[in-house]
Amino acid sequence: MEAQPPALLSAPRMLTLVGSILVSLSSGTNYIYSAYAPQLGARLFLSHTQLNVIGLAGNVGVYLSGPAWGRVVDSKGPRIPLISAFACLLIGYLGIKGIYDNGAGTEISFMHLVILITCTFITGLAGNAGLAVAVNTTAKSFPETSRGTITGLVLSGFGLSAFFFATVASIAFPGDTSALLLVLGLGAAMPMLLGLVIVRQIPLPPPSTTLGIEGGLRGHEGYRPIPSGDAALFIHENDSNTSLLDPTELVHEAPNYHVPESSTAVELVSDRIISRGSSARRSASRARPVHDGPNVYGKQLWLTPDFYLIFVIMALLSGTGLMYINNVGSISQALYAKGNPNYDELEASRWQAAQVSTLSVCNFAGRILIGLIADLIRIRLRLPRAYCFCIVSTLFVVSQLSAISINDVAHLWKATALLGLAYGGLFGIAPTIIIDWFGLSHLSENWGYVSLSPLVGGNIFSLLFGRNLDSHASDDDTGTHSSLPLARRGGLPSEHQCFDGRDCYVSSLYVTVTACLIALVLSVWAGMRDQRKTAEAKREVVWDAED
Repeated sequence: MEAQPPALLSAPRMLTLVGSILVSLSSGTNYIYSAYAPQLGARLFLSHTQLNVIGLAGNVGVYLSGPAWGRVVDSKGPRIPLISAFACLLIGYLGIKGIYDNGAGTEISFMHLVILITCTFITGLAGNAGLAVAVNTTAKSFPETSRGTITGLVLSGFGLSAFFFATVASIAFPGDTSALLLVLGLGAAMPMLLGLVIVRQIPLPPPSTTLGIEGGLRGHEGYRPIPSGDAALFIHENDSNTSLLDPTELVHEAPNYHVPESSTAVELVSDRIISRGSSARRSASRARPVHDGPNVYGKQLWLTPDFYLIFVIMALLSGTGLMYINNVGSISQALYAKGNPNYDELEASRWQAAQVSTLSVCNFAGRILIGLIADLIRIRLRLPRAYCFCIVSTLFVVSQLSAISINDVAHLWKATALLGLAYGGLFGIAPTIIIDWFGLSHLSENWGYVSLSPLVGGNIFSLLFGRNLDSHASDDDTGTHSSLPLARRGGLPSEHQCFDGRDCYVSSLYVTVTACLIALVLSVWAGMRDQRKTAEAKREVVWDAED
């Protein structure tokens, strides 16, 4: 007799969830870059443009490897990505530590700069490998009704990574950048080995006919429970594989036709099943299981307009987020140095660390909250989850406007918190929308292609920010960029530091505000477009069921 899958709240499924969160927590270490980037620049005499190139290398590693890791996870499972992540994290962070330790007081050579960029790149490779495993495994181990919440919970670990490792390092080794890099190398790598043991896909239990239909119909006018033994619920009356009828299959037979997985579609078709059992049975003979939904991938994905819509929204918003995340340490130092005759490098580093921690915690919160909001919108309000993009885009716009208006480092946390919520919300909702639009079967592969979008926005906005900051930096003690006395300049962290406060970077923020406003318009369009498709799907279901 074949063993039954564990229950939804069983220990194996919960263990997989906890393991996936730990793997995700260890995969988001690129967000901590701002915690040590200014110190790296000061020790190795790096310009802001060079620091942004190094930071972008990690982002490139994360997002460029997305399609490859997606294919590996979908076809081979979690073992290969987790082993690779373990090795890459060790090599990457210990390599950065070695260059940092050996570069005191000397300008870095071109070869060492290349090695530094390469090490950062492979830490990005590790991050995406771990994240792909965590998201894919949990998405396939929990039902669709809780997928937004579960996915957001796992992704929240990714966002909390910077806060977790920065806190551990600051408590154990306060002010020691070399120790921080060691903690990153060892502390992030070990959970990947743990994931090899406890992170695995847990099959879903057989759907209950009562829950499978009643869950979508509770409160529906004219609803009557369907007996669990009703033959209309199954693909074939004599089929041993008891799969529920998929109403989306009744809508259209074209393989690329998109029908969002919605309870309203179940409602409409189920009334027809009750009153027209023979017609439903005829239709059921060509139905897919209810959990399949759309299945768009590969070449078909690149020919789908929805792919380019989500790609552009992600590029604009994630590019804004990456620019801020990679440079918030430099922003805080510029604001702290502005007109401050008593510059204290230790105090400046504390402000810098405070921004990184605030960003990380809010990133974490954003990923959880957006999952809850997405499921509320989807199940209670019966609107497409794509409308969550409107919420996220609005937060991005407000965060950038807030950053533009701030002149005091003591208030920078407000813009940082808003940006963290927005960025976490973006990456918390995007995989769920990809499932809604393109299906679950090739989630990791499709997410990998969409994850290429931050490379576009991230590279453009971050390099623009770095060049803008360098153009305001003082290269000698006779510059007029700051009101600080010449005697105090020796205590500043780098000869490339800008001391003009908000003026060092504000022009870059005007660009990102415009980008986020464009993304907001596209988000509204995406939600309306998805809602229109859902309405059309309902009409098609009614027409097919009446035939």
